[in-house]
Amino acid sequence: MSKVAEYLSGERLDDVALYLTHEYLDSQGKLPNMGEEVENGYILIVPGDDGRRAFAAGTGMDAMEFAQTAMGNDGDIDRDLSGGVCPDATSDENHEAKFIFSFAEAQNEEVGGIYEEGDVIHAYAKCTCGTTYSDRWVVDDE
Repeated sequence: MSKVAEYLSGERLDDVALYLTHEYLDSQGKLPNMGEEVENGYILIVPGDDGRRAFAAGTGMDAMEFAQTAMGNDGDIDRDLSGGVCPDATSDENHEAKFIFSFAEAQNEEVGGIYEEGDVIHAYAKCTCGTTYSDRWVVDDE
């Protein structure tokens, strides 16, 4: 099973996931070699602190500050973390996720809500239009 599949199935709760388009990565650099290539970029699964540093290096932004700015704007992020649907999307503009930062949180019945249903994936995206948005979901047990 790939690191991405393990992450998405809740098996790598201490790691973070990063989706970065090709424009954010030097194809000759080492980051692409650490990740899994998808249609428009790479998904990297990295231990928490290293992942936050890699996100900052790849985007120029602090990961948790970015997450806080995106948190108040609900959108739809692909469950495989390879893109999303910007909440500001219109049919006459190109809206693609430029990058995504994601972390997982273990099931916590005391918190309630979706957290009592299972492990939760949190994902935060920035669109080519500049809009930031977030999504979260319970990991599938399938």
